[in-house]
Amino acid sequence: MTDPLATSGLVVVDKPAGLTSHDVIARLRRAFGTRRVGHAGTLDPMATGVLVVGVERGTRFLAHLVAETKSYTGTIRLGSATTTDDAEGETVSTAAADTVTGLDDAAIAAGLADLRGDIMQKPSAVSAIKIDGKRAHERVRAGETVDIPARPVTVHRLEVTDLRRNAGSIDIDVDVLCSSGTYIRSLARDLGAALGVGGHLTALRRTSVGPFDVTRAQPLAEITEHPELSLSLDEALAVSFPVLGVTEEEGSALAMGKWLEPRGLKGVHAAVTPDGRSVALVKETGKRLATVFVARPSTL
Repeated sequence: MTDPLATSGLVVVDKPAGLTSHDVIARLRRAFGTRRVGHAGTLDPMATGVLVVGVERGTRFLAHLVAETKSYTGTIRLGSATTTDDAEGETVSTAAADTVTGLDDAAIAAGLADLRGDIMQKPSAVSAIKIDGKRAHERVRAGETVDIPARPVTVHRLEVTDLRRNAGSIDIDVDVLCSSGTYIRSLARDLGAALGVGGHLTALRRTSVGPFDVTRAQPLAEITEHPELSLSLDEALAVSFPVLGVTEEEGSALAMGKWLEPRGLKGVHAAVTPDGRSVALVKETGKRLATVFVARPSTL
């Protein structure tokens, strides 16, 4: 019997520069021959790296795929600020060359230290955040003034891997591990502002989204030429959440949306039957172990 979920799962793309996340989705829809393709976590056109894409029923799983942490490598340029906080925007300020060259390593290190840990961060005005149903960057490009309130984020790691002093600017290569929702462009902007010289991002590569890192990602060109899932839906659930083994009978009950007796679990788990089928995501609420997402409904 053919598995009805054989074509459902995740594709972990290594996004090239110059494409929007929507461009990637459009190409994968053609490659996989389905409209049911979506992504989790937008990447700017300038950025490269890990973009997690759902195919067929995998698109429904994306809503439950909450990556607590993401990691990046990037380059911050001190000495000028831009409208977009990255190299794609227009320059709005440029510091005097002697002011930039006067910044010593200790001042830069102190500025970076203030951006680590639990901080309040104001997202870039040209982010993908929706304001009254419309993305912020669309409002900015339409001529509107956008002011997004600061929000709490956590920067677990912000380390310098290289620093290059140029005529009138300083380029800092950084390695970042942060909570979901953190904007690396905003880190560049805020570092430059704190040091009084302006700052923006000139390069960005996302190296991981939760459990999915660049070692699992495939170049977009390879995927479009040979379209294959990176992970089946069964594998995706088991990789993304702690596994709860259930019997075939319990799996059948969960497939029908029924609940099981509680087991003292904390958080969401992937319910997996003895034959390796990830039937559902489950969570204890009160006195029941209930489904929050049924991957393999009995109606399939």
